[in-house]
Amino acid sequence: MFKKKILWFMLVFILLVLEACGPTDSMSNEDSIDETNGGEEAGDGNEGGEQVTLTLWHIETGPSGEAIEAAVSRFEKKHPNVTVEVSQQENDPYKSQLSVAMGGGNPPDVFHSWGGGWLKQFVDSDQVVDITNSVDASLYNEAALSVSTFDSKIYGVPVSMDVVPVFYNKHIFEEYGLEEPETYEDLLKIVKTLVENGITPFALANQTKWTGSFYLMYLAERIGGPELFNEAFERSGRTFDDEAYVEAGSKLQDLVEMGAFPEGVNGMNYDTGQSRQMLYTESAAMMTMGGWLVNNVREEMPEFEEKLGFFLFPSVDGGKGAKNHVVGGVSPVFSVAKQAEHPELAAELVKELASLKTATEMSNNAGSISAVKGVEYDDPYIQEMSEVLENSKAMQTYYDQTLPPELAQVHLDTTQALFGLSMTPKEAMAEVEAKAQEILEE
Repeated sequence: MFKKKILWFMLVFILLVLEACGPTDSMSNEDSIDETNGGEEAGDGNEGGEQVTLTLWHIETGPSGEAIEAAVSRFEKKHPNVTVEVSQQENDPYKSQLSVAMGGGNPPDVFHSWGGGWLKQFVDSDQVVDITNSVDASLYNEAALSVSTFDSKIYGVPVSMDVVPVFYNKHIFEEYGLEEPETYEDLLKIVKTLVENGITPFALANQTKWTGSFYLMYLAERIGGPELFNEAFERSGRTFDDEAYVEAGSKLQDLVEMGAFPEGVNGMNYDTGQSRQMLYTESAAMMTMGGWLVNNVREEMPEFEEKLGFFLFPSVDGGKGAKNHVVGGVSPVFSVAKQAEHPELAAELVKELASLKTATEMSNNAGSISAVKGVEYDDPYIQEMSEVLENSKAMQTYYDQTLPPELAQVHLDTTQALFGLSMTPKEAMAEVEAKAQEILEE
């Protein structure tokens, strides 16, 4: 009996030794995953991974905001160990809040911008990650990607873009025998005919100032060409008081004196719809505005849509610009802050935010033009404007979003003064140039 007990203990001991020398823990872990998850999650690389939190700041609302939230959800599903904290902010406060966060060394990991000079100020101060090797540039509209590309390096990825055409009432044009203008002289003839018949040529509410800026931007580009602004902004040639800018201001004031805009234009409020009401009541025939006007019409006066046509601002005789050059904007552009603790994951989030799926949702639910190639549009209006952008040879981004904020404000203030005839074009351009020397040449 005693011998049997010894043999039994020896057998147990041998079995324990064999188990210790047997298969590794990886096998038993794999068996555990298969048992609890059916094996479906095995090998996705996220089990036991470090728990990471990324922060994202953006300004999108409505359907565009919903598209951003959906992109974040897709990203989190692909990366179970990552949580994205999203902060949606109002447009104007956002600009100053991000600048403060950047300056304080605690920016969000991923942030929204409009590209251009606004993004470049952070790039120049080494606060943005170069993501050239993380993204496929061929997936994006070249003009859109250019606003976040500096020295051939990509610092942000675009999702949507806008073009600013001249919208017009097709019925009014037909009634007075008017055709879409090819040249600026053609446009002046249209203005004269409309004024003679008691119709305000352009609906404009310029209390907010950016609405009137479209006219100066187009005139300056048509006169001075697509490099005029770049030279002045980059301090590489012509300046903001160049003769092309002075002439653009002069032509703008000529339009004011012809009666091309409503009385008291600088006191009218765009946000309350005063300019759009002029279109709906047919007291005005045209409106130079971003493509979002189509959505405004559909919400406010859907029956007016069948009267709505558009054309690009015409060329100026002898000018260096062309009719297929557009004023527009790119937004959102998503970038990675240099302070991000996990830049590779942040770059992956940027790619999800700027994916074909996100762009498609924004285009078909929010009416924006995609900066991502391959979107199939449900909306024929957006499709047509997308084709205009695809065929354009140059894009001038909005001055107030491209310029540093303090210089942008001077541009807006002086442009409003031109509409009010309270400054001469030379005075206005000299003031902008003086501020440019102060801000851009520090």
